[in-house]
Amino acid sequence: MSSEPPPGSGQQPPEDDPFRKRPPGEQPGEGAGSPYDPRYPGGGPGGVPPGGGQGGGSYDGPPGGGRGGGPYDGPPGGGQGGGPYGGDSYPTDPLAGMPPLADSGKRTLARIIDIILVGAVVWLLTWGFGVNEYDVDGDRIEAGKSFWQSAVATVLYIAYDTFLTARNGQTLGKKLLHLRVANLDNGATPSAQNALMRAAVLWIPCFFCCFCVWLVISGGWSLFDRPYKQGLHDKAAKTVVVSTN
Repeated sequence: MSSEPPPGSGQQPPEDDPFRKRPPGEQPGEGAGSPYDPRYPGGGPGGVPPGGGQGGGSYDGPPGGGRGGGPYDGPPGGGQGGGPYGGDSYPTDPLAGMPPLADSGKRTLARIIDIILVGAVVWLLTWGFGVNEYDVDGDRIEAGKSFWQSAVATVLYIAYDTFLTARNGQTLGKKLLHLRVANLDNGATPSAQNALMRAAVLWIPCFFCCFCVWLVISGGWSLFDRPYKQGLHDKAAKTVVVSTN
């Protein structure tokens, strides 16, 4: 049975990603708390092996066929069950098997830490090149210098978020507070493309408007979003932030 994510996910997670959710039976010895342990039909010791058995195991029958309780009973979007492919035996919650969603307060603090760290680098670079946010000479404000500092800040924040999120799902702030970014559909570390999308949606608008306003809107969205507590940047990249404790 293939271990690839469901059709339409657009993501091919690395096989060695320790956070990627795997189908039942791919990891022998899954412990309690896993969505693939014996509490789920066909999971754990005594489960029916792929392609065999009559007792409603997690792989009774081939994809798209049969009337058993497997996760692939019926075509995508069809069938009578509550599973993602018409069956009843597969957990339908995308968060099944992932750590709990991150606390909103920790997410905010992690973002503040990241802003301070990158902001210090931005200040050093722009100070070294004589580019200040506002260089006032009498009644004249050199808006060009402000533009270049904003441009440098936007590029650095996007590069910082993209590189670290694609590497292991953790910026320095998230690492300090035991948080990580994960794909909603499979729990894997986001690809470079998804990490770039997430960072761009968060930081590019800050270049055109007040820095704090968009951060509050995009990040603050997670305070009210249900059930996945996603900011607008998370929704764009189809990611969630989870706890690693």
